[in-house]
This record gives sequence, C-alpha cells and structure tokens, in this order.
Amino acid sequence: MIVVSDTSPICYLLLINQIEILPVLYNVVTIPQTVADELSASESPPVVKRWITHPPNWLQIQLLKTSQGIELEKLDPGEREAILLAEELKANLVILDDKAARRIALKRGLRIIGLLGILKDAARSGLLNLEITFEQLREVGFWVAPSLLERLLTDD
Repeated sequence: MIVVSDTSPICYLLLINQIEILPVLYNVVTIPQTVADELSASESPPVVKRWITHPPNWLQIQLLKTSQGIELEKLDPGEREAILLAEELKANLVILDDKAARRIALKRGLRIIGLLGILKDAARSGLLNLEITFEQLREVGFWVAPSLLERLLTDD
C-alpha cells in the first residue's frame, strides 16, 4: 500500500506521541521533500524538528518529478506536493486535513483520509483510546467541531 502524507497530520501525531500508529497501520508512509522541510522549519515545535532530523525507516522522503497545476496554486506547498506525489506514485491513500486540499484531491480521483480517520482506524485496531486521544489533540491546539468528535466516538 502506498500512502502519502501532508505535514499537519504527522505534526499532530508527534505532538500527542502517537506517531507510531502510522507504520502499524500502513507500514511505510511517503512524504514529499517540501513536507520534510515544513516539519523542520524554525516555527515547528521542537519535538517535530528533532524527529524529522532523524526520520524513522518507515518514512520515505521523495523529491517530486511533476510540476504543479493551476488548481493547486491556492494550496500550501506541503498540501500541493502531497497531492502531486500521490498522483505520481499512484498512491492508495493520501493523508490530508485541509478542507480545500481534500476537495481537490477527491476531484483528482485520490482516496483520502484525515488525522481523525487515522485515529479512528487505530482505535478500531486497539492501538489507542479514541476519547483520550481526542482530548490530547485538543490540548495541543487541534480544533475540530465537537459534534464531529462526538459522532466519531459513537460511530462504529
């Protein structure tokens, strides 16, 4: 399975100490070089900068071969390149949280999942407690509509 990720899901998983669910769920995750650059940027939290300095074996960092399309210009560089890399690699899944990026990725025929979907899958696999993890996300500044969290907690 080929999985490509944008910056923010990796960042939040690091902030709540749940990054290891990615290799358990997907074995390997690929990010474009731009996402690696965003993770190591000066404004990134220290835990994120330390982690990307010595990335784990399950994380592949790839340079993009294709150029961007006009439709993608309104997206942040990490989101744009994650979509382009997913297309280039014919990825099975692309991890995106930004609403505009998700809409464009879907329109381009990509299968998407967001951070909350990953956490829901991890909870189903017994890797974490969803309620506790959602609380940890709120504590590190991740905002999501309370009604969506409630729905995710009661859905099965």
